[in-house]
Amino acid sequence: MKILIVHYHSFELWHAPSWIRERLQQEFPQHQFVQLQNDDRVPEEITDTDVFIGSSLRPQHFITAKKLRWIHSPAAAVHQLMYPELLQSGVVLTNSTGIHGPVVAEHAIAVLLAMAKRLPQAMQYQAKHEWSQDQLWHGRPRPREVADATVAVIGMGGIGREFTTRAKAFGMKILAVRETPGKGLGGADAVYGSAQIEEVLPQSDYVLLCTPVTPATTGIINAARLRKMKPDAYLINVARGPLIDEAALIAALRERRIAGAALDVFMEEPLPPDSPFWSLDNVLVTPHTAAVTDRLWERHYLHIAENLQRFLHGQPLLNQVDKNRGY
Repeated sequence: MKILIVHYHSFELWHAPSWIRERLQQEFPQHQFVQLQNDDRVPEEITDTDVFIGSSLRPQHFITAKKLRWIHSPAAAVHQLMYPELLQSGVVLTNSTGIHGPVVAEHAIAVLLAMAKRLPQAMQYQAKHEWSQDQLWHGRPRPREVADATVAVIGMGGIGREFTTRAKAFGMKILAVRETPGKGLGGADAVYGSAQIEEVLPQSDYVLLCTPVTPATTGIINAARLRKMKPDAYLINVARGPLIDEAALIAALRERRIAGAALDVFMEEPLPPDSPFWSLDNVLVTPHTAAVTDRLWERHYLHIAENLQRFLHGQPLLNQVDKNRGY
C-alpha cells in the first residue's frame, strides 16, 4: 500500500516534519510512505496512492487517484475538500478535531479571561506608562468575575466539549448550540438546536465560535445576530473566519454595540495591515495561534498511526467526517 504525505505550510509548525514519514515507515515497514515538500509532484504520485495525508487535494488530482480509499486531514476544518468529486466518491475522509481540541480550548479560556479582566486595555496603558486603575474601573464594561457568567458555545465538537469542561471549573454556565441537540449536552447546562441561536445570544455574556465551516454556518454571526447580543457581551472566534460577517462585526465594535471581540481567525490570513481589526481598542487579535503547541505533531503521529492500524484491519476510523454535513 502507498501512503502519500503532502502537508506543507509557510508557518513551520503547520508543516509536517520529515520524521513523520520516517517513523511511520519504521512502524509499518511493509508499506510505502512518500512525503512531498510541495504539490509539484502530486499529479504523478497520486495516481497509485491508497492513502493521502494532507489538508488539501485539488479536484483535478483527486479524479486521477483511482486507488485512493482514504484521505486524512491534519487540520480540523475540511471545507476545502468538500468538492463534488470527493463528496460523490466512496473515499473515506477523516480529520484531526480531537488533536486540536484541548489546546484550542485552553486558548479560548485564556482570551475569555483576558477580556473579562480587561488585560488588553491594561497593556495599552502599560505601553504609555499610565497607572490605569481608575480608567479600567470607570470604563465600560468594567473588569468582571467569570463565575456565574453565561457562555454560548456554538459547536460542541472537540473544542466545544473541552472548553466546556474547563469553563465549568470556573463556575461558568454553558449554553450549547449544536446542529443535532439529540447528541446530548456534552457537559453543558442546556443544549439548543442551530435554529435557536437567536434565543441563546441575548442570554450570553460570551459567545464562543468553535463550529466547522459549512454552508449553514458561513456567516452565522451577521448584523442581525450581533444586534441580539448584550451590549456588554464579548465574541470569541477560534474556529474559522467565514463564520463571521466581518464588516458587520467591525461596525458593531466601532459603535460599541457589543463589548469587544477576541479573534484568532479571519477571512483573509495573514490579516492585512490595513484591517480595522488592528486598531480597534476593543479587539484582541491573535495570529491563528490557538492550536500552537510544541506537542502538536506527536499527537498527530499517534492519531495517524492508530487510524492506519484500524484501516489495515478493516476497523472504523477515528474522526470520520460525515461528507454530507461537512464535519
